[in-house]
Amino acid sequence: MAAAATAGVIVRPFSWPEFIWAGAGAVLLVLLGLLPAADALTGVIKGTDIYLFLIGMMLLAELARQEGLFDWLAAHAAARAKGSATRLFALVFSVGTVVTVFLSNDATAVVLTPAVAAVAKAVKAEKPLPYLFIGAFIANAASFVLPISNPANLVIYGAHMPPLLHWLPQYALPSLLSIAATYAMLRWTQRGDLRQDILADIEIPVLSAAGRMAAAAIAGTAVVLLASSAFGIELGLPTFLAGLTAVGLVLRKSENGIGAVLKGVSWGVLPLVAGLFVLVESLETTGITAALAQGLHALVQRSASEAAWVVGPVLAFGCNLVNNLPAGLVAGRVLELAPMPERVRSAVLIGVDLGPNLSVTGSLATILWLTALRREGQDVDAWTFLKLGAVVMPPALLLALAGTFVFG
Repeated sequence: MAAAATAGVIVRPFSWPEFIWAGAGAVLLVLLGLLPAADALTGVIKGTDIYLFLIGMMLLAELARQEGLFDWLAAHAAARAKGSATRLFALVFSVGTVVTVFLSNDATAVVLTPAVAAVAKAVKAEKPLPYLFIGAFIANAASFVLPISNPANLVIYGAHMPPLLHWLPQYALPSLLSIAATYAMLRWTQRGDLRQDILADIEIPVLSAAGRMAAAAIAGTAVVLLASSAFGIELGLPTFLAGLTAVGLVLRKSENGIGAVLKGVSWGVLPLVAGLFVLVESLETTGITAALAQGLHALVQRSASEAAWVVGPVLAFGCNLVNNLPAGLVAGRVLELAPMPERVRSAVLIGVDLGPNLSVTGSLATILWLTALRREGQDVDAWTFLKLGAVVMPPALLLALAGTFVFG
């Protein structure tokens, strides 16, 4: 049932939104008696922190878009590129890395995508996809630099999140290798389209007071997320409150109203996530999680290094079947049932974080990216993304896994 629901999300029959297929799978589990309604509700409730996080980020992104912040940033980026398509590519990739590290991969999909689309329009790029692809791939490739770079990190470690000073040396080299390999492969695959000409003379618009306040709100949210991570606070509520505060402050100086902001938010993402949580809850109630824990424990007993090399790729590909958020929940539960060496836990996290660069359903960030892409009049089908992901993801995954052995 999980595979069928995921297939619906990938293929989108009748061009229906992704959340319909994830929700339909969850509802059928209950109607067919495969999952008690109470357990399904438990699964929905488990996603509360993620819902709050997404609402806050989507509010911030919509405010920034409506107040012209993205257009202003796009003009500056285009001017710095000085007419070079490859220089603009490197610039967008660098910005995407910073946004992912300090605001999370989901924020990159929501915030960066409209900004990059604005850049492509500003320079009159005939082929904007090389720049737009960056948002999808860097969102996952840089998602384990910090604990806050991906909500899945918090799910996997749970109450056992290592201190920041322990996290940084543990994941610094794997993150660097992941980012560098992703840039190299993405740049190589897009080399033909990056021979295009782009405008060098760009007029930079004036940023309004409301736009400046929206920028400050996004920067402030990054600080809030870092502080929350440092104190072990879940990120959902602080992000939600930051989004609400930004709405109240920005709209006081804006000509736009609350209705326009709410209308621009992609609310369908929330039932999509809820459906995914119900699907993973069904896996737990069947005992699959316990069986996975036993199998992983047996593998570790034989060889921890072998276990790391097996579990990382398996999870990386598995995430593309059920999405990395449910996969992260299952993996986190497995690690609770069968405590593992740090090397194996690192392989689990890298597989869950980086593996989704293979397909459009691999992570919530990629689905958010697709949604934002369609709003900009662009579309990437599942096959096109899969062909690109099959080239970009594996080298980054293998290098990142190899990097964990240096620390271990």
